Amino acid sequence: MPAERLVLRPPDAGHKILIAEGGLRVPDDPIIPLIEGDGIGPEVVRAAQGAIDAAVENTFGGRRRIVWYPIPAGEKAMFRYGDMLPEATLAAIREYVVALKGPLTTPVSGGFRSLNVALRKALDLYANVRPIYWIPGVPSPVSHPERLDIVIFREATEDVYAGIEWEKGSPEARRMIEVLEKEFHARVRADSGIGVKPVSETGSKRLVRKAIRYAIENGRKSVTLVHKGNIMKYTEGAFRTWGYEVARDEFRDSTIAWDAVVKDHAGQAPDGKVVIKDVIADNMFQQLLLRPDEYDVLATTNLNGDYLSDAAAAQIGGLGVAPGGNIGDAHAVFEPIHGSAPKYAGMDRVNPTGEILAGVMMLEYLGWRDAGARLRDAVKSVVASKRLTYDLARQLPGAKEVRTSAFARAVIEAVNGARR
Repeated sequence: MPAERLVLRPPDAGHKILIAEGGLRVPDDPIIPLIEGDGIGPEVVRAAQGAIDAAVENTFGGRRRIVWYPIPAGEKAMFRYGDMLPEATLAAIREYVVALKGPLTTPVSGGFRSLNVALRKALDLYANVRPIYWIPGVPSPVSHPERLDIVIFREATEDVYAGIEWEKGSPEARRMIEVLEKEFHARVRADSGIGVKPVSETGSKRLVRKAIRYAIENGRKSVTLVHKGNIMKYTEGAFRTWGYEVARDEFRDSTIAWDAVVKDHAGQAPDGKVVIKDVIADNMFQQLLLRPDEYDVLATTNLNGDYLSDAAAAQIGGLGVAPGGNIGDAHAVFEPIHGSAPKYAGMDRVNPTGEILAGVMMLEYLGWRDAGARLRDAVKSVVASKRLTYDLARQLPGAKEVRTSAFARAVIEAVNGARR
C-alpha cells in the first residue's frame, strides 16, 4: 500500500511567532507545533497540554492562549507517510519557530539514526539545554538532592553525534583505514568500524556563548567547561580553549576565569562576575555527587553532555522528572529527556512530569515566565501531596499511586487553586 501524501493544514486561529532583531515577538495566541511522539508520547503530551493550557488561562485570565498545531514525526509518520521526519514537519517548525514534542523512538544498532539528532541538525538547534533541579518530595538515591541545581548546555550538532561513521568491512571503512595508515601512519585494526568526531570552533563558541549569556541573565554564579582535553587535545581540548576565549573576548566585563579568582582575589569571586572554570569530564561525574553545590551552568561537548545530564537527573529522581530544550538562535523545540518506553504505551501509568516541565521551559522561552512559574509550583504541590505515578510512588512510603491522567488532573487542580 503506497504511503499517503502528507498535507499539513495550520490552525484557522492563532498567529505566528516572529523573529525580530531584538528577540522573539510572541503574539497573545501563538501557534505552537506539537509532535505527540512514539510509545508513551501521546499520554505524556496530552497531560502536558492540559496543564500548560490551564497555567496560561489562569495566569493571564483568558487574554492569552496557545493554539496547538499537531504535526507528524516518528513511527506513525513512517507508517502513514513513509518518512519518520517529513520535510513538511520541519517546515512547520521553521515557520512557527517554537514547538513541543514527546519522545521519539530510535532503535539500537541498525536502522535509522536518532530522530532527535536529525531534528537538531536540520533546524540547527545547537544547544541542548537541560535544567536539573530537585522537586521536594521526589525520591532520590542521594542524601542531599537539593544541593544539585544546574543547567547543562550540551552542544547538539557535532561530536560523535554528527553521524560520520562507516560499518566494519564497508568500502568506506576500508578506505579510511588505508588513508590513516598510509598518509598518517596510524594503525587501525582491519575489522574496525570507523567514526569521525568533529568539534569546530564555530560550534563550540556559539554553545559557550549561549551558556554564558544564560548565566548572566539568570544570576548564575559560574559556567564550567566540561571536556576530555587531557586525551583528545584537538577536539575536547580545543573546546576548552575556545570556551575561555569567548569569555575573555566577548564577556570581559561580566566574567572572570577561576585562575584569576585564585591569583588576584584570594579565591573569592568579585560580586557580579560569572566565574569561568573547567573540569575533566570523568571527574565531573564525581564532582556532581560530592560537591554539587559548587556548580551552576555546565557547557559540554555532545556526548559528555548526554552522559552527564542523565547521571545528574538520576540524583534528582530520574529521567521521568527532567525536561530539556533544543534551542538555536531563535527556533526551539522542548521535550522530556526520557525515551518512548514502548512497553508502557497506552497503559496510562508513566510519569508526565518531564513533559510538563518541558512546557515550563517553553513558557519561559516565550517570555511568559509567570505562567511557567505557576505551572512549576503546581507540579511541586502535587508531588508534595504524595500523589505520584508508579515510578516514584513505589519508592516513597505513604504515597498514593495515580495514573498519568490523574496526575495531570491534579496539576491542573493545583494551577486552578493557585488562582483562588
